[in-house]
Amino acid sequence: MIIVNNLSKSFGSQEIFDDISFNVNPGEKIGLVGRNGHGKTTLLRIITGEDHPDSGEIVIPKNYTIGYVTQHIHFTESTVIAEACMGLPEEHRDDKWKAEKILSGLGYSAEEMQMSPNRFSGGFQVRLNLAKVLVSEPDMLLLDEPTNYLDIISIRWLESFLRQWKGELILVTHDRSFMDNVTTHTIGIHRQKVRKLEGSTDKLYDQILKEEEIYEKTRINDEKKRKEVELFITRFRAKARLAGMVQSRVKALEKQQNLDKLEKIKDLDFSFSYKPFNAKSLMTVEGLTFSYDKVHDIVKNLSLSVRSDDRICVIGKNGRGKTTLLRLLSGDLKADSGTIITHPNMCSGYFAQTNVINLNENLTIEEEIMSAGCDKQPARNIAGAMMFEGDDALKKISVLSGGEKNRVLLGKILAAPSNILFLDEPTNHLDMESCDALVAAVDSFPGAVIMVTHNEMFLHTLANRFIVFQGSGVTVFEGSYQYFLDKIGWEEEAGLQQGKSSDAKESINKKDMRKLRSDIITRRSKELKPLEERTQKVETLISEKETLLEKKNNEMIEAAGVKTGREIESLSKEIHTLQREIETLFDEYEKLHNELDEKKNYFESELKKLEE
Repeated sequence: MIIVNNLSKSFGSQEIFDDISFNVNPGEKIGLVGRNGHGKTTLLRIITGEDHPDSGEIVIPKNYTIGYVTQHIHFTESTVIAEACMGLPEEHRDDKWKAEKILSGLGYSAEEMQMSPNRFSGGFQVRLNLAKVLVSEPDMLLLDEPTNYLDIISIRWLESFLRQWKGELILVTHDRSFMDNVTTHTIGIHRQKVRKLEGSTDKLYDQILKEEEIYEKTRINDEKKRKEVELFITRFRAKARLAGMVQSRVKALEKQQNLDKLEKIKDLDFSFSYKPFNAKSLMTVEGLTFSYDKVHDIVKNLSLSVRSDDRICVIGKNGRGKTTLLRLLSGDLKADSGTIITHPNMCSGYFAQTNVINLNENLTIEEEIMSAGCDKQPARNIAGAMMFEGDDALKKISVLSGGEKNRVLLGKILAAPSNILFLDEPTNHLDMESCDALVAAVDSFPGAVIMVTHNEMFLHTLANRFIVFQGSGVTVFEGSYQYFLDKIGWEEEAGLQQGKSSDAKESINKKDMRKLRSDIITRRSKELKPLEERTQKVETLISEKETLLEKKNNEMIEAAGVKTGREIESLSKEIHTLQREIETLFDEYEKLHNELDEKKNYFESELKKLEE
């Protein structure tokens, strides 16, 4: 375990955190959350000793080892497997199989393990650094945005690996579902302080929201009382007979603590501008084929019709052609063969992280957004929605971080209305709150969306169709992500050979069908039963409360002219309390019913898909 004691850290006039304390106890897996720039990475660097606090200390037991993945690339061995083995503890240097297992999970093939590390892209080199840390089996793992360099298959493998991890873990990631599936506790850096609780990110954010609501109500109430006291003092200060009461209130006022109004924290708050489109089809793709070397096809014979309200996610391992396909569909690349027919009224917005190189370093944020085709005031409004409020909109592009430049790119898309969005991994460099804002904006966009993402929360939440890069080709899959996992799944997870034909994957025998159906029915029963039990319990409580309310109402009628004023007032309070309790129970009852209906519809839909 480690103990963080009264830690404070500032950069110039910017206070990152102030007098924070928490423990990481044996076996705890911590999800560390907070907005970009609020100190998550700084805290990890202080724990590892790469940075130092202004005050406070971190107590780490003797011989306690911490594994931290750095972005620094320095390899000394001639092959990937040899370099990975350098991470093994000295007494296990011959356990080559451990390194092979982790490298395989992170996406290296047997052939690639024998290649030089320097032949790989920066993303794969960071993966190798991750592999070296994992094989070293430290007491604690510190992982800072590990999913940024992984594809969906490697992310799923790492999630499973971390769930089985026996040591301690502190994880920073913008991928909420990944974090919640792995961690046991959540720590939030918020307003220069930390909160730690057992459970998911939702639980932490709900707690913060409740605390701030209570704080604000208390502040408003205190302010109201202060004004009342000040008014009393002003009115009666000159009256000698009330001098004692006035002086008493003056002293009370001096002792009363002033609560400052909470500073508003900036959030992404936007929606994509929509250009009305009345036709059903935006784009038709027939026989699309493309290669960079005219030998190895990246995309081969792909056919697709894009409807006006589609949510299509492009999924598969890194390096298979997802970004290339998006460039082809958006018109940024020309196909070798095949046709892409677009509707004359189709207008697209295209986000790709590589497009940051097209930003003009000499322009301000406001000017860069205006270059997309809007006037000064709309550009300033868009900059504000992208969290560049006031004079921040006048910052030069050259001084922005990678995440801030990505927000400028999103802003440029907002500057011109569209009816189809092409989004290439838009969540990298965004924090968790910004990812939530993005998924809400995509979900509410009336037009079509074609998106490359490895974020499984997005896949489950948004997509109704998929373009899948797997095996030796690319195919279109109709249905939800869960249906894809149940029906086809990822070859690597199933232990299938790369060359296995897509026909074999598509065919499901009766035994498989029965098993899938049985699994869905089991899941349905497991998820619906507690909801149904709670609904029944709430229904019973409502009935009991209503019976009691009727009884109290009758007592009130009988009390008129018989009971004292105090007794009648007491009865009135009981009736009022019962009415509020019944209203609260009805609200809960309605929410439970809605959740039940949603889950029932979902499982009925999944069963229907199997029958089809």
